[in-house]
Amino acid sequence: MTYGAGGSTRERTLGAVLELKRAGFEAAPHLSCVGATRAETAAVLALYRDSGVRRLVALRGDLPSGSVGLGELRHASELVELIRATTGTHFDVAVACYPEFHPEARSPQDDLLNFRRKVDAGADVALTQYFYNADAYFRFTDECAALGIAIPIVPGVMPIANFSQLARFSDACGAEIPRWVRLKMQSFGDDAASIRAFGLDVVTALCERLLAQGAPGLHFYTMNQAGLTATICRRLGLNTPG
Repeated sequence: MTYGAGGSTRERTLGAVLELKRAGFEAAPHLSCVGATRAETAAVLALYRDSGVRRLVALRGDLPSGSVGLGELRHASELVELIRATTGTHFDVAVACYPEFHPEARSPQDDLLNFRRKVDAGADVALTQYFYNADAYFRFTDECAALGIAIPIVPGVMPIANFSQLARFSDACGAEIPRWVRLKMQSFGDDAASIRAFGLDVVTALCERLLAQGAPGLHFYTMNQAGLTATICRRLGLNTPG
């Protein structure tokens, strides 16, 4: 759940979070800062705090076209600083990181240092962009450790439902689909069942390796299709709600 400064969006997001809480789930709203003022963001933080929310995902958000309307907070590190300045340690704050590097980063080192700034600002945990190359994740965590970054770095996992959609999304966000996976998926054409079956095998194997080699957990990008995630969790022997 992501929101910026818009009041109606804020109200819908808060309503959804409270509905989840009433159902017995602990929600972690996604808070983006692009286009928002400090005062607006502080007001949203107060609403969440007073409603009993304890977890947040702090994101920069997508940049608007051009340079107009970026708002007072331009980076996720500034958002984390504001969260800590206005609400102290009330919230457990998660931030994003990129094992294959953010597509807007000038260099891999710049991207690592940007992540370090979010950690230094007070982040508790990091959620990675999704990836399909486990070596990229473990190399990234090694480099983070060398920089003194000690918070848990939870790998992001994207189940594969629609390959053409995944390919477009991955090209835009900088997530690499290994060539062998891409070619195998392409060979299935419009055979959705084969794409689904192969995708489940690939992602389950990825998760098995990540957990076996010490990843602190898994963060699934369900894209509103929880069935694939539930199937992967069952294959891994993990409990799922419901």
